[in-house]
Amino acid sequence: MLVKNWMSKPAITIDADASMNDAIKLLKNHNIKMLPVMEKGRLVGIVTDRDLKRASASDATSLEIHELLYLISKIKIKEIMTKNPIKVPEDYTVEETAEILLKHNISGVPVVDPHHNIVGTITQNDLFRILISLTGAEKRGIQFGMELEDRPGSIKEVADVIREYGGRMASILTSYNMAPEGFRRVYIRMYGIDRFKLNRLKDALKEKARLLYLVDRREVQRETF
Repeated sequence: MLVKNWMSKPAITIDADASMNDAIKLLKNHNIKMLPVMEKGRLVGIVTDRDLKRASASDATSLEIHELLYLISKIKIKEIMTKNPIKVPEDYTVEETAEILLKHNISGVPVVDPHHNIVGTITQNDLFRILISLTGAEKRGIQFGMELEDRPGSIKEVADVIREYGGRMASILTSYNMAPEGFRRVYIRMYGIDRFKLNRLKDALKEKARLLYLVDRREVQRETF
């Protein structure tokens, strides 16, 4: 999954000579938390809602409101922005981008094309959107967490059981985290299951895997095993 297919576009940017007040208005009007800063068509920095709050917080308790408003109308973005911002190419995967956000403890980055032009931004909120899409959460349905032997065909075996009971799979995710050696954890979200067959499906799955949990979002049912 490439960043260019999931980024927010077009990128909402601000000029380096704009005021804090201009930035606050842009963030509010577009319901965003980050602005790439441009100077003569070139990316020179990044400014976030936290930068704006931090820049005015130290004076907020000692200034009258009209003085504070005057202050934020005079301070230029280039005085408070983070220079030389981290950016990612549009052909980066979302996983690579998530690693960068986590490593640098930042909430988002500008996205650039091969000519280094800004084509969008990708933020934590975009990554949450991707997570919901990948897991099929919007379909509600039922999710089983299970532990399977790490061998060819083990996932197909449980998938076949689910199909036998009329289930259609919205997503299959796997991970080796927290699984003992020789096993992996598999998370399958399905829909179309007749609720009257659910207990029999659980029993059939237990013959193929160690069940970890069941979450039925339609019936608001949760079980751990």
